[in-house]
Amino acid sequence: MAFDQATRGRLRDLVNDCRKRLTEEFTLQLQQDYGLDPKTGEVTELERLNHLSDRERHTAALLRETLAHYLALEGDSKSQRQSAIDRIIREQAFTVLNRLAALLMMEARGLLLPAVSQGTQSQAFELYRHLAGTALGETGEAYQTFLFSLFDEFAIDLPALFDRFAPQGRLFPRETALNALLELLNDHEIEPLWALDEAIGWIYQYFNSQEERKAMRKASQAPRNSRELAVRNQFFTPRYVVEFLVDNTLGRHWFNATGGTTPLRDSCQYLLVKPDEQPEASIKLRDPRTLKLLDPACGSMHFGLYAFDLFLQIYRDAWQWEQQHGPGALDVSTQPEAGFEPLCHSYSGEEAFLRDVPRLIIEHNIYGVDIDPRAAQIASLALWLRAQRAWHEADVKAQQRPDVGQGNVIAAVAPPAEKELREAFMARLDSHDAELFEKTLQMLKGLPELGVLLRAEKELPALIRQVYVGKGSDLFAEQEQETWQKAEERLRRALQEFSDEASATYQSRLFAQDALQGLRMIDLCRVTFDVVVMNPPFGALSASVKAQLSKEYPNSKSDLLAIFVERGLDVMRKGGHLGAITSRTCFFLSSFSKWREELVLKVGRPEVMADLGYGVMDDAMVEAASYVLEKQV
Repeated sequence: MAFDQATRGRLRDLVNDCRKRLTEEFTLQLQQDYGLDPKTGEVTELERLNHLSDRERHTAALLRETLAHYLALEGDSKSQRQSAIDRIIREQAFTVLNRLAALLMMEARGLLLPAVSQGTQSQAFELYRHLAGTALGETGEAYQTFLFSLFDEFAIDLPALFDRFAPQGRLFPRETALNALLELLNDHEIEPLWALDEAIGWIYQYFNSQEERKAMRKASQAPRNSRELAVRNQFFTPRYVVEFLVDNTLGRHWFNATGGTTPLRDSCQYLLVKPDEQPEASIKLRDPRTLKLLDPACGSMHFGLYAFDLFLQIYRDAWQWEQQHGPGALDVSTQPEAGFEPLCHSYSGEEAFLRDVPRLIIEHNIYGVDIDPRAAQIASLALWLRAQRAWHEADVKAQQRPDVGQGNVIAAVAPPAEKELREAFMARLDSHDAELFEKTLQMLKGLPELGVLLRAEKELPALIRQVYVGKGSDLFAEQEQETWQKAEERLRRALQEFSDEASATYQSRLFAQDALQGLRMIDLCRVTFDVVVMNPPFGALSASVKAQLSKEYPNSKSDLLAIFVERGLDVMRKGGHLGAITSRTCFFLSSFSKWREELVLKVGRPEVMADLGYGVMDDAMVEAASYVLEKQV
């Protein structure tokens, strides 16, 4: 079943209906049960909520701490409280929808017995209730407990989505609302979609309506905050465009390295190869564990999902290469610090190696960043499901599958802004680490609007010298790196302890989590990539970071798309490939002349281009082009 226009229309209607029901349900819960009113911004004192059970009172307290965490950054006016409560409702609704959709996708892939597809009549629930007996109470209460147990199980691999103690996952629909939601999700016309990898991406695409995007654009020419920037530039990349760009970046890279002998030559249908082209093979083939691909505006990870397919073949090629040329035949010089052993020394044989490849791809090869935390939720889910499908197709039983870690998908969230918590945490550090922590938070201040555009790796050496050596002093690059790694390790450990100790509040845990996410973002900015592929935001710069971006990217400041391309070239190694789908106007408007002259034709070199015209990215009214640049310097 393909995602044609009619299919997308059915899914769009489903998502709109689900969002409406969940929004209404959680608005009522906050107003009637938990004393948070999105209409007035009023917050009832916790002591006055006498009708709540102990568990509900605990939830009410956590919701207030979540609200306080959001308001620490935005301010505490009436309108800001209204906006923050709306954010809580929106996040809860999206998370619940994603969780149930994820379980349905797992069912369709044979990873889970029917648990959602037939509601309380589902096979998995019947087995669960049979084992638990009457201890779970009435059917509705028992089914909720069952679903929570599934969430907790999958939270081990997918905490960004399934962690019930995360701020975006505290609420759950009551029985009547849940039954109505399940009826929508289990419609016979929708059922075939759960087997398709793209389903979760279209749910993300349609959760924000066209009307909402139009209203944002009408209110302001430029995005006014990170959410508007994300919603206004949320356009699904068609599969053929994804394949075109990945084939001619990652596929081209491996084609060149192998001298054209890889099976990718035939399986990559959009790889542009001249009939007589026979590139010279590398003397030493790169160890695939050292190949890194980044999508800097990853959304629901469509580029990464297709790249996963190519990486499966790349690993097979590498194994065969090492078998033919012996241990040490694979080059690991781009990451000597990783200490990779030859593949044949790390695995007992080809079967054991291939069984581990899906985990290796997620752990080492595919990176993604998005300014929308919801996108990071489903991007992580999409990659995890793709790994599970690879094991399923290879007939690897569930108990034989390696554990998949958190991967390399990062949400560019705002650094924590609570002054009291910051001071309390810094008091636990020595003076140098405390100073570095405060300066790091200042450096990350614009992260929700900047994402990967934040050039943290360029600011970091100066911070290290300033804090640990003294102004005007120099450090060798190796010393700077070692100093940062040791300091970061201390900060991570201290933040974890700050979050885990018995006296920690929920808000202090949120503070620590956001700070840790910021450290992950800094680490990503220091990685050098071989491939960058993207469908970046385009248009006017967000008002809050316009001055900063104009200063940092003087050759590209005319449009966000140009800045993303420059940044993509910036984080790649020489010989790397960048693929992008953007507006085609950047190749002829005079406002892009510096970008074309200084970046596209100097730092990069155009390799392939497809002029696609209108109507490529769903409802985006833009003439698009897909192109690949090879980095020259």
